[in-house]
Amino acid sequence: MQEVRWSRQAVAAGQRAAPLSRGPCSRNGALAPGPADAGGIFTYIDRIVASKAAGAALQVLELIILAALAAVVLFQLYAVLGRKVGRGSEDLPPSVTANAEPARLAQPAIEGALSVNDLAAMKARDPSFDVAQFLQGARKAYQMIVTAFASGDRAALKPLLSSEVMNGFESAIREREAQGRTESVDFLQAPRADFEGVRLSGDLAKASVRFLAEFRNRSTGSDGEAVDDRRTAEVWTFERNLKSRNPNWTLIHVDAAEA
Repeated sequence: MQEVRWSRQAVAAGQRAAPLSRGPCSRNGALAPGPADAGGIFTYIDRIVASKAAGAALQVLELIILAALAAVVLFQLYAVLGRKVGRGSEDLPPSVTANAEPARLAQPAIEGALSVNDLAAMKARDPSFDVAQFLQGARKAYQMIVTAFASGDRAALKPLLSSEVMNGFESAIREREAQGRTESVDFLQAPRADFEGVRLSGDLAKASVRFLAEFRNRSTGSDGEAVDDRRTAEVWTFERNLKSRNPNWTLIHVDAAEA
């Protein structure tokens, strides 16, 4: 025979409470759990196990996603930081070749780092000195001197050269004339002029310019006519007396340079 127990709170309230158990009574008077109660307990346990399994699966999925994101971030960092920074020797621009553009050959280099102090001293002595204007005049003088030397024009050379340089040019011109040879020069493009620096020695200013030029030399002699395309690199040094009213510079020295 089955009994139904009521909660004391329900009896005090005068209401009938829901049965706590429907199983048979145990020896100590407590009701033993019935079949319905056992099924509910197992169902609740299954739900707990299933919930834990779902949580573990979710954690695994989160770990996979985080690992994928970390891999993407590391790849991006490698792509950015793994590349070379700066310039190596292979990144440097190539030397000017024989078929380089005329604009590049004519482009001057303004004020090297090694000449900053001397250049400031030069401008202090002669505020009108300007590197760009000086290079324009030096380039014109270079073309005039090369052309005049080839044609043997002593009158054009004399005001542009120092006495020592003029003597050297004179000797070469006389030797050529003695051999019965004549020459002419045509510049293939405007020569490039790079400012190498300026030095002061008392009232004398000495400025150096590196010239890179390409020209066609035609020579005529006893063995016929010859045409030769040449590419030359030289450093010319010009001098001017800062106390003189003559603003012109004269060529005092010529050195060979690497092209």
